[in-house]
Amino acid sequence: MAVQRYGQTECLSSDFPPPGGRSGAASLWAADPSQSRGRLIPEPVSPTRTEFQRDRDRIIHSTAFRRLAHKTQVFVPHEGDHYRTRLTHTIEVGQIARALARALGLDDDLAEALALAHDLGHTPFGHTGEDVLDAKMAAHGGFDHNAQALRIVTRLERRYAGYDGLNLSWETLEGLVKHNGPLAGPHAIPKYRDRGVPLAILEFDSQFPLDLASFASAEAQAAAISDDIAYNAHDIDDGLRAGLFDLADLRGVDLLAEILSEIDHLHPSLERGRFIHEIGRRVITRFVEDAISESRRRIAAAAPHSAADVRHAGKPLVSFSASFEAADKALKGFLYPHMYRHARVMKVRTEAAAVVERLFDHFSREPEGMPAEWASRAAASAGDETRRLRVVTDYIAGMTDRYALAEHRRLFGDAPRITIAFV
Repeated sequence: MAVQRYGQTECLSSDFPPPGGRSGAASLWAADPSQSRGRLIPEPVSPTRTEFQRDRDRIIHSTAFRRLAHKTQVFVPHEGDHYRTRLTHTIEVGQIARALARALGLDDDLAEALALAHDLGHTPFGHTGEDVLDAKMAAHGGFDHNAQALRIVTRLERRYAGYDGLNLSWETLEGLVKHNGPLAGPHAIPKYRDRGVPLAILEFDSQFPLDLASFASAEAQAAAISDDIAYNAHDIDDGLRAGLFDLADLRGVDLLAEILSEIDHLHPSLERGRFIHEIGRRVITRFVEDAISESRRRIAAAAPHSAADVRHAGKPLVSFSASFEAADKALKGFLYPHMYRHARVMKVRTEAAAVVERLFDHFSREPEGMPAEWASRAAASAGDETRRLRVVTDYIAGMTDRYALAEHRRLFGDAPRITIAFV
């Protein structure tokens, strides 16, 4: 079987399921829920769901997941009803991850679970909140949103009678901390190679080792690349609708110039709103199809016979081709100055950073001012400054944008009117 794509003939191996078909654990290299390494606290097997389906469902029903509806992606909700929040972004990532997983013969439930969990550790006001907490905690291990996500699903969620956290499977926890690559060893992500592995991850790893020096499963890799695809497309969409840049500006990026010309040719005089939607869907389609093609090529070359072979392949097996890696870099190169560092956005960054900084300083001095549950945790850690401040950090990191502003208003009598935020 062969398919014609972008002027080239791509061979589709019979090892892969047909497009649109559910894979389950159809391939040798997929994570198999029946062979899961289990959970930190053993539980009876479900008669109706696989281990990865249970993980996905627990994530969806978690408090942290619901809070994503009121956490910044690019624009906070009261700027407009149609801009992305962390929740809408997460849902988009989940859709793309399932599509990739099915096309590659992976377990799409695990890919979706990881996509839905990947942003649980984000602070209010996007990466600006993270930057402030990282600086404030510099002498106490810093702040890392992936490590915070692990804390949430292993400690901070309090829903079950038998344990703290969600007691997720090993494969989901591994993918949560390693979806962007290994944290230790020769292939470690530069961030962790330079700064070291966050303490929260090291502590949990000592209880339930996550093989920090290996790559994650192909499902985790699919979730990670889906995140890139989703925010490339929707940041263009949101930026255009907010007036941070215009359609003519996109023609400076080769891939976008090609897409704009294609839409002009196929749909002359198309209204602006539909035109913007066409850009987004075509960006997603091109990157997804390239990721499927390149990942199939890499998998065929590596010939993995198990999920363990994927983890020890020495490089990611789910990836863009070199040409689309360049396109991804060019897109980010456009969005960085035109959106993430736009003057309107930078003004709000300063205001949002001040909110998080003042909240941290206040609760560090007066932890009893936090809600009773959090004040009690801080009091229990009074003899350990690092753990006491980590309680304050956990409290602030869990805030939604609007709750952070409400707390600032309650404590200090006012709060900035923040309407544009940032990733």
